[in-house]
Amino acid sequence: MGRTKKISKAKEPIRLRIKELSNGNKSLYLDIYRDGKRSYEYLKMYLIPETDDNARRQNQTTLAAANAIKSKRIIELTNGEAGIKNPNDEPKIKLLDWMRTYKENQARRGKKDGYQIDTAICILKMYAGEKVTLDQIDKSFCQGYIDYLLTEYKPKGKLVKTSTAHNYYRVVNGALNSAVREDLMKINPFTRISSSDKIHKSESKREYMTVDEVRLLINTPMNNQQVKAAYLFSCFCGLRISDIAGLKWGNVFRDRGQYRLEVVIQKTKEPIYLPLSPEALRWMPERGEKGAEESVFTLPSSARINELLKPWAKSAGITKHITFHTARHTFATMMLTLGADLYTTSKLLGHADVRMTQVYAKIVNRKKDEAVNLVNGLFD
Repeated sequence: MGRTKKISKAKEPIRLRIKELSNGNKSLYLDIYRDGKRSYEYLKMYLIPETDDNARRQNQTTLAAANAIKSKRIIELTNGEAGIKNPNDEPKIKLLDWMRTYKENQARRGKKDGYQIDTAICILKMYAGEKVTLDQIDKSFCQGYIDYLLTEYKPKGKLVKTSTAHNYYRVVNGALNSAVREDLMKINPFTRISSSDKIHKSESKREYMTVDEVRLLINTPMNNQQVKAAYLFSCFCGLRISDIAGLKWGNVFRDRGQYRLEVVIQKTKEPIYLPLSPEALRWMPERGEKGAEESVFTLPSSARINELLKPWAKSAGITKHITFHTARHTFATMMLTLGADLYTTSKLLGHADVRMTQVYAKIVNRKKDEAVNLVNGLFD
C-alpha cells in the first residue's frame, strides 16, 4: 500500500504579527508576502498589558478589528489577482467595536476624550442597537443620529444642550473619518449632510479685559505677587497658564536686542518663537542665579490661581468673570484693536489655523460697531 500523500496547507499571503514596544504595549502589523516580495502594513493598533478584565476585553476588541482588516486585505489581494471584485465578501466590522478601537487610538495620541467616546457608544446603542456594521452606515443613519441627539436623547429627563449634542456628534464623526483613513469605509456619510442640518458648536463668549481694566489690575495689590505677575505677563504675551507654569529660564533668550521665548505649546505640542515686549518683560521675575532648567514663575495649582484672581479683580472694581484664560483673550483682542493683522496675531497665539483667531476679530468688530453708534441720538 502506498503512503498517504501529505496535504500541504496553503500559507496565508498576509499574516497578523505583533511587535513589542518599549512602553509595554504591543504594536499590530500585517506581514505581506507575495511573489517573492515582502512588505508591511502597520495598523496603528496596539495591545495593552492585560492587568484586568477591562484590558483583556479591550485587547480582544482590538484583535478582532485587526483580524478583520487582515481578512479584508487578503480578499482584496486574491480577488485583485483573479480580477474579481465582490464587496459582499468583505468582513463586517461592528460600529461599536470600531468606536472602542478609536477610543484606544485617541488615548495613545494623548487625546482626553475617552469619556465622551464612552458616552457616544452608549447613545449609539440606544439609537441603533449593537449589531450595526460600518458598511450599513449611510447618510440616513447619520442624519437619524443627529436627529436623535437633538430630539430624543434625554439622559436626565430633558434634552441636552446643543453644545453637548455637538460633542457626541463630533465624536462619531471623528471615528468615521478615522475609519475612512484606515480604508474600512469609502466615505464618511456625515460629509453628505448639508451644513444646515448638522449640529454646530455654539460660539462661546470670550471674556477679556479692556486696556483701562488692565491698568486697574496693575495698580491693585494682590496677596500673591507671582500670580499677579504671571497673569499680567499673559496679558502681554498671550501664553496659557500651562505654558507659563512650565516656562524655564532656558526658554528665554535675546536675539539682536529682542527678547524672545522658545516654547513648545503644551496643548498643540508645536514650538513657537514668541517676541516679548518691554511691557511683558516688566512682569517677568528677576532671574538672579537661577539655572536654565529652573522655572521662571513659582505658581500654585491652576484652581488656586483662579481662586486668587476673583478677589483681586473685585478689589480693582472689575465685575467680569475672570479666569487665567481671560488674560490670553485680553492679549488677542488688544493686539487686533491696536492694529495687528489677523495672521500675525494667530502666530503669536500659536494657533494652528487662522480661523481659530477669527473669533477675536469678531469681538473687535463688535467694539467698532458699538463705537460708531455712540453718536446715535446726539443730533436729534
